[in-house]
Amino acid sequence: MRILVVEDDRKVASFLEKGLREEGYAVDVAHDGDDGFMKARVHEYDLLLLDVMLPGRSGIEIVRELRRLESAVPVLMLTARDAQEDVVLGLDAGADDYLTKPFGFDELLARVRALLRRGGAARPDRLVYADVELDRVAHRAERRGRRLDLTPKEFQLLEFFMLNAERVVRRTELLEKVWDLHFDPMSNVVDVHVAHLRRKLRRAGDDPLVHTVRGVGYVFQKGEPA
Repeated sequence: MRILVVEDDRKVASFLEKGLREEGYAVDVAHDGDDGFMKARVHEYDLLLLDVMLPGRSGIEIVRELRRLESAVPVLMLTARDAQEDVVLGLDAGADDYLTKPFGFDELLARVRALLRRGGAARPDRLVYADVELDRVAHRAERRGRRLDLTPKEFQLLEFFMLNAERVVRRTELLEKVWDLHFDPMSNVVDVHVAHLRRKLRRAGDDPLVHTVRGVGYVFQKGEPA
């Protein structure tokens, strides 16, 4: 899943980016409100982490404008101030939750997971395709009851493939949805991770499930693609 962090304190932003990446999320970062708003408008995110006090647009202004544009992306506000009026302003503007700095990273992760689960009916906690099961909450994947030992990025790839089963997925789409804005589109990072995932799936079952569509990308389906 893809998260946008909008935080002007570069140390805090770097800490959040590093920690979220280690948990397997694709992360983009903006250091001012105008850049953050632009990224939120142009790209599709699963969650926004917004500081309240930002150069340019404030976090509250960003949320208010996104809601006016009918964006339903979950928003977690981050603020160094614990005044009740700030919390009320943020929630009234359309934020889904808030955290007051300083906060523990474990608490942040718990809030992130809760908001991602709350993202809508189209976001089930458990995915099943063929003989593969994926638990998005427990971060666990199995094939034929046998646990798949996946890295965070391989788990994200499998999740995206299962959400888009039997549809051809372009490499550029995987770079955008599973990685982030900073990866070189000419990099072979997608092919390497897909190859590792395919091997692990093959060890647990006969059908590789992940098939290459030459010159286009990949398709996740039972049997050979037509």
